[in-house]
Amino acid sequence: MATLTQLLAAHGSLLVLDAASTTTQVGLLRAGRPPLWRSAGPEAGTALFTGVDACLREAGLELAGIGAFVFCAGPGSMLGIRTTAMAIRTWQAIAPRPAYCYQSLPLNAHELLRAGTAMPFNVIADARRDSWHCVTVGAGRSISALQRLPVAEVAALPGELWQPSAFRSWAAAPRATRDCGYDLAALFAAQPDKDLFTSTDAPDAFSHEAPVYKKSPPRIHRADPAARK
Repeated sequence: MATLTQLLAAHGSLLVLDAASTTTQVGLLRAGRPPLWRSAGPEAGTALFTGVDACLREAGLELAGIGAFVFCAGPGSMLGIRTTAMAIRTWQAIAPRPAYCYQSLPLNAHELLRAGTAMPFNVIADARRDSWHCVTVGAGRSISALQRLPVAEVAALPGELWQPSAFRSWAAAPRATRDCGYDLAALFAAQPDKDLFTSTDAPDAFSHEAPVYKKSPPRIHRADPAARK
């Protein structure tokens, strides 16, 4: 894994894309320059590209001048995350450049630790189907790997539950939660030296396990005899 400081030193400029929450956030980070950030409403298919255009115009840059891409792989809005991944893969096909991903809940967990939140605590987001994405911060300041847990297990976790207020939720939390923000400009500025970023050759949404597709045996199509009567 790499830190933001290391990525800027290696690539000079980073285009950050995050459509995991109800607000699409785009950032242009350059070594030795103030960061540029844009955010817009929930329609990632539009907000993502208008944000990129606005940042590049203000900086006087073309997309070809970007050194690397950084994006949120999840958890969060699958449609938004896949839109960002598709955009990056398209831009890489035009001009190959590195891409790095990070996860939303560990990012929040690091910020809560920095702010002095009492341990243990947990950061959760709705995973649907009676389950929740979760990272747990133990008494030794260790942050667990991202998990997907059933409602009953989340409810029984020791310590407080924190939930990013900007994330969509389709079900009530397993028990009382506290809100934590998801302002990337603030989160990135506060954590320049945390190992948050992983190189990826195939930008895509995070998944706890590889998808499984049901196979059907091949059959010769035959017209329904009843239909011929």
